[in-house]
This record gives sequence, structure tokens and C-alpha cells, in this order.
Amino acid sequence: MIGTQPVGAITGVVISAVSHEGLSVTYNGKPARLAILGDDGQIIAVGDQVAREAEATAINCYRNFLKGQGFLRVNSEPITAM
Repeated sequence: MIGTQPVGAITGVVISAVSHEGLSVTYNGKPARLAILGDDGQIIAVGDQVAREAEATAINCYRNFLKGQGFLRVNSEPITAM
């Protein structure tokens, strides 16, 4: 997992991360939103709140790795509103 990770696996989708802006998504060059879908396809959460939650969880995981706690699982809290 150390080193540059492969990206570009989803045709037309670009996920960007800027340290002071958070995550953003485009699809074929147009703004898009991240969403969480249930197994049945039901939309559970969508939009900026999902992006902030994903970013915070990834950052907390990386920080644990840097502290030598990389073996720990990092979970977010439940998203309460859509």
C-alpha cells in the first residue's frame, strides 16, 4: 500500500482531493456527487456530506498509519441526514 495507488478505473469519473477543499467528483468533465447505495439500490446518502465523511475516514486511517497504528480499522459515525 505504500507508494502511488492506481487510479482511473471508472471511465469518465475523476475524484479529486485538495487538502483545503476536500473531495470533489466529476463525470465526463461535469460536476458529480458521491452517494452511498444500499444493496437494493436505495440511496442512503448523497452529496457533500458523503464526500466529507469519506475524506475524514481516509484521513483518520492515514493518521493512524503514520502513528504506527495502521492495523486498526477506522469507521465513521452514521450519517444522520440526506
